[in-house]
Amino acid sequence: MTQKNESENVLELVPLLRDSGLLSRGEAEEPLTSLVVQRLAGDGSSRKFWRVGRKDGEKICLAVAPAGRTEQDMQEAGSSRLIGVHLHERGVRVPAQYGWDAEAGLLLFEDLGDVKLHDLVEQSRNQSGELDLPALRPWYVQAVQQLALMQIHGAVDFNCDWCWDTREYDRPLMLNRESGYFLRAFWQELLGQELLPGIKEEFEWVATAASQAPATLFLHRDFQSRNIMVQNGQLSFIDFQGGRMGPLGYDLASLLIDPYTALPSPFQEELIRLYLDALKALYPVDARQFRREYCFLALQRNLQIIGAFSFLSRVRGKAFFARFIVPALLSLDERLRDQELSDLQVLPFMVTQALKLLR
Repeated sequence: MTQKNESENVLELVPLLRDSGLLSRGEAEEPLTSLVVQRLAGDGSSRKFWRVGRKDGEKICLAVAPAGRTEQDMQEAGSSRLIGVHLHERGVRVPAQYGWDAEAGLLLFEDLGDVKLHDLVEQSRNQSGELDLPALRPWYVQAVQQLALMQIHGAVDFNCDWCWDTREYDRPLMLNRESGYFLRAFWQELLGQELLPGIKEEFEWVATAASQAPATLFLHRDFQSRNIMVQNGQLSFIDFQGGRMGPLGYDLASLLIDPYTALPSPFQEELIRLYLDALKALYPVDARQFRREYCFLALQRNLQIIGAFSFLSRVRGKAFFARFIVPALLSLDERLRDQELSDLQVLPFMVTQALKLLR
């Protein structure tokens, strides 16, 4: 589907809606008088999203189409289909799928509404910017408990051939698309700075340490508050098409150091403990080893966030992301004080300089 008027969008969706059993005979014959198709904005994704409903306001589904018809676009759509079906069958809280057009890469998903975990966080924030943690705690407890279930259950019978991107989270990905992304999109292109001697060696050291965490469980790779939907007291997870095999700590770090929410460090620590409690009921884990791995995986994720937000704001023109770069830098600055990272010298200097340039 392309950018068209509402009537064209309705007519283009009708065959799949009809074949999926979502329309009555009358609706299929007279869709323009009974259906409403609303274009929805994505966040960082270039994919296209539509809400399909009836004129009386009843929701039918969400339709998701690839950004284009390139091989990569179609592979991503296929991953969304296959990984989503797998997770749903394994009991993970992801939207049900109602229809699939393989030729168009078009998917029909259960409509989970508009409320994200991020919305609840913002609603709890007072005028001073402080969060109402007692109100948020039950939601985050549910999030880390369901994350543990997704990681363990999602790994069972997972087929890496479903992955459109890479089959697993590994050292080359860390260096090219996380620390390398930070250097290119943020340090060089956004800030216009030259590479400093020693920084690549530091990133190689970090990636080596992070890659010691075994990539044996399901990894969402963008498990943050805007990809967690809230409906009827339950959390559900979306945007899982980049899933692959990976280590335990990465998705937890994505949730806890999420710059959209800026969770206080003591609350993050509490959630790590609760996550480990939930995990131990499902999977043998050495808490001490996990925490060491988490330190390096959280650093990798922090670098990825800054690189991505720099690219999306500067190149894609998505200004929404620009205001979260400084919070992500502040998170990185705090993270670099960890004793495990005390050997790093160049990166802390770069973060200090970047904060001076952006403030």
